[in-house]
Amino acid sequence: MGTHRVTTLVAAPPERVFAAWTDLDRFPEWIGGVTRVTDRVGAIDQAGSRYTVWFGKMASPTEILAVTPPWHIRTRFGNAILKGESDVRFTAEGEGTRIRQEFMTRGFISAIFGRIFAMGSYRGSFQGELETFRKLVERDVSGTG
Repeated sequence: MGTHRVTTLVAAPPERVFAAWTDLDRFPEWIGGVTRVTDRVGAIDQAGSRYTVWFGKMASPTEILAVTPPWHIRTRFGNAILKGESDVRFTAEGEGTRIRQEFMTRGFISAIFGRIFAMGSYRGSFQGELETFRKLVERDVSGTG
Protein backbone atom coordinates (compact mmCIF):
# COMPACT_ATOMS: atom_id res chain seq x y z
CA MET A 1 0.00 0.00 0.00
CA GLY A 2 1.31 3.45 -0.94
CA THR A 3 0.40 6.75 0.69
CA HIS A 4 0.65 10.04 -1.19
CA ARG A 5 -0.14 13.52 0.12
CA VAL A 6 -0.87 16.75 -1.75
CA THR A 7 -1.94 20.18 -0.55
CA THR A 8 -2.91 23.60 -1.87
CA LEU A 9 -4.43 26.84 -0.64
CA VAL A 10 -7.61 28.01 -2.38
CA ALA A 11 -8.68 31.66 -2.22
CA ALA A 12 -12.27 30.79 -1.27
CA PRO A 13 -14.17 29.88 1.91
CA PRO A 14 -14.45 26.19 2.97
CA GLU A 15 -18.17 26.01 2.13
CA ARG A 16 -17.48 27.10 -1.46
CA VAL A 17 -14.49 24.79 -1.83
CA PHE A 18 -16.32 21.77 -0.41
CA ALA A 19 -19.36 22.43 -2.64
CA ALA A 20 -17.14 22.50 -5.73
CA TRP A 21 -15.21 19.39 -4.60
CA THR A 22 -18.42 17.39 -4.26
CA ASP A 23 -20.03 18.63 -7.50
CA LEU A 24 -19.81 15.35 -9.42
CA ASP A 25 -20.82 17.00 -12.71
CA ARG A 26 -17.64 19.12 -12.58
CA PHE A 27 -15.20 16.21 -12.14
CA PRO A 28 -14.31 16.20 -15.88
CA GLU A 29 -13.15 19.82 -15.52
CA TRP A 30 -10.37 18.99 -13.07
CA ILE A 31 -9.78 15.23 -12.75
CA GLY A 32 -7.64 13.99 -15.62
CA GLY A 33 -9.35 11.54 -17.94
CA VAL A 34 -12.81 11.66 -16.33
CA THR A 35 -15.53 11.54 -18.98
CA ARG A 36 -18.64 11.25 -16.80
CA VAL A 37 -20.12 10.21 -13.45
CA THR A 38 -23.04 7.77 -13.31
CA ASP A 39 -24.91 5.39 -11.01
CA ARG A 40 -25.45 7.94 -8.23
CA VAL A 41 -27.00 6.43 -5.12
CA GLY A 42 -27.58 8.60 -2.05
CA ALA A 43 -26.66 12.17 -1.21
CA ILE A 44 -23.10 13.40 -1.59
CA ASP A 45 -23.09 14.54 2.04
CA GLN A 46 -23.90 11.09 3.48
CA ALA A 47 -21.62 8.16 4.21
CA GLY A 48 -22.63 5.07 2.26
CA SER A 49 -23.54 7.03 -0.88
CA ARG A 50 -22.03 5.71 -4.11
CA TYR A 51 -21.30 6.77 -7.66
CA THR A 52 -19.22 5.57 -10.61
CA VAL A 53 -16.50 7.72 -12.16
CA TRP A 54 -15.69 6.87 -15.78
CA PHE A 55 -12.29 7.25 -17.41
CA GLY A 56 -13.34 6.56 -20.99
CA LYS A 57 -14.55 2.93 -20.87
CA MET A 58 -12.97 2.21 -17.48
CA ALA A 59 -15.31 2.47 -14.49
CA SER A 60 -14.18 3.41 -11.00
CA PRO A 61 -16.93 2.64 -8.46
CA THR A 62 -16.66 5.06 -5.54
CA GLU A 63 -18.21 5.02 -2.06
CA ILE A 64 -18.29 7.81 0.49
CA LEU A 65 -16.92 6.34 3.71
CA ALA A 66 -17.13 9.46 5.89
CA VAL A 67 -18.19 13.05 5.34
CA THR A 68 -18.49 16.17 7.48
CA PRO A 69 -19.39 19.14 5.27
CA PRO A 70 -17.51 21.41 4.67
CA TRP A 71 -14.48 20.00 6.49
CA HIS A 72 -13.85 16.39 5.45
CA ILE A 73 -14.65 13.68 2.92
CA ARG A 74 -13.21 10.16 2.71
CA THR A 75 -13.92 7.88 -0.24
CA ARG A 76 -13.00 4.41 -1.45
CA PHE A 77 -12.46 4.10 -5.20
CA GLY A 78 -11.19 1.46 -7.53
CA ASN A 79 -10.52 0.16 -10.98
CA ALA A 80 -7.88 -2.04 -12.59
CA ILE A 81 -5.25 0.73 -12.58
CA LEU A 82 -5.84 2.65 -9.36
CA LYS A 83 -7.74 1.63 -6.25
CA GLY A 84 -7.67 2.71 -2.67
CA GLU A 85 -8.96 5.54 -0.52
CA SER A 86 -8.85 9.31 -0.62
CA ASP A 87 -9.05 11.35 2.57
CA VAL A 88 -9.54 15.10 2.07
CA ARG A 89 -9.50 17.77 4.78
CA PHE A 90 -10.60 21.38 4.24
CA THR A 91 -9.27 23.90 6.78
CA ALA A 92 -9.99 27.62 6.93
CA GLU A 93 -6.70 29.46 6.55
CA GLY A 94 -6.68 33.23 6.41
CA GLU A 95 -9.13 34.29 3.69
CA GLY A 96 -9.03 30.87 2.04
CA THR A 97 -9.15 27.12 2.47
CA ARG A 98 -6.24 24.72 2.81
CA ILE A 99 -6.94 21.38 1.10
CA ARG A 100 -4.96 18.39 2.33
CA GLN A 101 -5.55 15.23 0.35
CA GLU A 102 -4.10 11.83 1.17
CA PHE A 103 -4.30 8.86 -1.20
CA MET A 104 -3.80 5.36 0.14
CA THR A 105 -3.49 2.86 -2.71
CA ARG A 106 -4.24 -0.85 -2.44
CA GLY A 107 -2.46 -3.54 -4.44
CA PHE A 108 0.74 -3.81 -6.44
CA ILE A 109 -0.52 -2.26 -9.69
CA SER A 110 -2.17 0.60 -7.79
CA ALA A 111 1.05 1.22 -5.89
CA ILE A 112 2.94 1.60 -9.18
CA PHE A 113 0.34 3.90 -10.76
CA GLY A 114 -0.07 5.83 -7.51
CA ARG A 115 3.66 6.51 -7.50
CA ILE A 116 3.50 7.74 -11.11
CA PHE A 117 0.52 10.02 -10.36
CA ALA A 118 2.24 11.31 -7.21
CA MET A 119 5.38 12.43 -9.02
CA GLY A 120 5.52 16.02 -10.22
CA SER A 121 2.74 18.47 -10.92
CA TYR A 122 1.79 17.63 -14.52
CA ARG A 123 -1.91 17.98 -15.36
CA GLY A 124 -2.82 14.33 -14.64
CA SER A 125 -0.80 14.04 -11.45
CA PHE A 126 -2.44 14.26 -8.02
CA GLN A 127 -0.87 17.71 -7.45
CA GLY A 128 -1.71 18.83 -11.00
CA GLU A 129 -5.36 17.94 -10.54
CA LEU A 130 -5.45 19.73 -7.21
CA GLU A 131 -3.99 22.89 -8.80
CA THR A 132 -6.50 22.65 -11.65
CA PHE A 133 -9.26 22.42 -9.04
CA ARG A 134 -7.85 25.46 -7.18
CA LYS A 135 -7.85 27.54 -10.36
CA LEU A 136 -11.41 26.42 -11.21
CA VAL A 137 -12.76 27.47 -7.79
CA GLU A 138 -10.87 30.75 -7.76
CA ARG A 139 -12.12 31.56 -11.28
CA ASP A 140 -15.70 30.84 -10.12
CA VAL A 141 -15.29 33.04 -7.04
CA SER A 142 -13.85 35.94 -9.03
CA GLY A 143 -16.55 35.61 -11.71
CA THR A 144 -14.02 35.37 -14.56
CA GLY A 145 -13.83 32.62 -17.08
